[in-house]
Amino acid sequence: MCELYSKRDTLALRKKHIGPSCKVFFASDPIKIVRARRQYMFDENGEQYLDCINNVAHVGHCHPEVVKAALKQMELLNTNSRFLHDNIVEYAKRLSATLPEKLSVCYFTNSGSEANDLALRLARQFRGHQDVITLDHAYHGHLSSLIEISPYKFQKGKDVKKEFVHVAPTPDTYRGKYREDHADPASAYADEVKKIIEDAHNSGRKIAAFIAESMQSCGGQIIPPAGYFQKVAKYVHGAGGVFIADEVQVGFGRVGKHFWSFQMDGEDFVPDIVTMGKPMGNGHPVACVVTTKEIAEAFSSSGMEYFNTYGGNPVSCAVGLAVLDIIENEDLQGNATRVGNYLTELLKKQKAKHALIGDIRGVGLFIGIDLVKDHLKRTPATAEAQHIIYKMKEKRVLLSADGPHRNVLKIKPPMCFTEEDAKFMVDQLDGVLTVLEEATGTKSESVTSENIPCKTKMLKEAHVELLRDSTTDSRENPSRKRNGMCADTHSLLSKRLKT
Repeated sequence: MCELYSKRDTLALRKKHIGPSCKVFFASDPIKIVRARRQYMFDENGEQYLDCINNVAHVGHCHPEVVKAALKQMELLNTNSRFLHDNIVEYAKRLSATLPEKLSVCYFTNSGSEANDLALRLARQFRGHQDVITLDHAYHGHLSSLIEISPYKFQKGKDVKKEFVHVAPTPDTYRGKYREDHADPASAYADEVKKIIEDAHNSGRKIAAFIAESMQSCGGQIIPPAGYFQKVAKYVHGAGGVFIADEVQVGFGRVGKHFWSFQMDGEDFVPDIVTMGKPMGNGHPVACVVTTKEIAEAFSSSGMEYFNTYGGNPVSCAVGLAVLDIIENEDLQGNATRVGNYLTELLKKQKAKHALIGDIRGVGLFIGIDLVKDHLKRTPATAEAQHIIYKMKEKRVLLSADGPHRNVLKIKPPMCFTEEDAKFMVDQLDGVLTVLEEATGTKSESVTSENIPCKTKMLKEAHVELLRDSTTDSRENPSRKRNGMCADTHSLLSKRLKT
């Protein structure tokens, strides 16, 4: 591989010149990635890693059709959207065709953060209201306007919740306020939003928008109960606000059956604004806000022009069009359904086998594994999750953990992920869990009822050395035969991994 610096020098230069708040994966032993192809990434030594977390490289890392589209357009022209060009209107037409009819007006940006910031501006201009309802543990971007409505961020820092921000409970039926045994969790969680609106009105405040990811990612791979968004939209519209569906992480066919995740709530539910980003350009910076003609006209009536220098440029739109073509031509939605269902079934078998797995949830190629210390209390297994991530890295499988307790293993790979990849990943996870449970005294046995407390013991300091000693020898590493590599011996139980 062609490198400018050794890994050691790259680390030193990063420490010197890159802001300390910009974290890397696997901080104790970061991976230096020099190339990637489809669902695989390669380090400076040519070692192959199975990428189970990169939802940005949506159609596969370095897809040749995406590269070709970008190069072809870059050789001809790249300029701003104040000049007429076919690419931006063709792309807007193609995107609109994937959405409900009333969502037909596009504003192109460069990132999901820009898109969500613009969505807030649209919502506030629409009726002159200011307040925003967001979900607990939500993350909508890194701009100041979005940190304010992202409890995932502001609850960890020194910021305090602004008066115009209202936080509703996450509609989590496994760990939340209303769980799977509730008769109607969708209505119960929606009523929480209704109460927030009533309290805001009683305080003389007005709701501009409710914003939510269609499936919450940083919040722990949360799938809202069916009907929740419909009910929330009814209450928000009644208050004169708009519904913003954040599809930045979960759009473009990831759920398989539908192109957009909000469509899981049925044809009767149509957001007023949809934001999209990350997978849209397969790694190229392109994002978009799509809204109704009515909201767009209200935004224009302010008299302020909206212009984004790079938003909707010919190269970005050419890349976006290529991504849409690949999703269709390679049946990646169908693949998400087939492989996602297969992977979910494999993981459910692991849940029955391993006491550490409390819940398997997800749709298509968006899946979470909720790790617990015991099934009755559902105590988050945070240290164990971090340990597992590092051990999986040794087996050349890249996973991350998130959620408010950082105990949920996230699976959101490129959409070209195969059944072979799914089987390989689960086999490695099975091995890691088995060794971990044996080392900590946790029994790997059938876990079939939430009413039977499992005997998982909390990790103690004395277990750390034992876990290090129990690391699978590289000669026994199944990935060695598959990828021709050896494992290192890092085992950091309490390491917090920022994703």
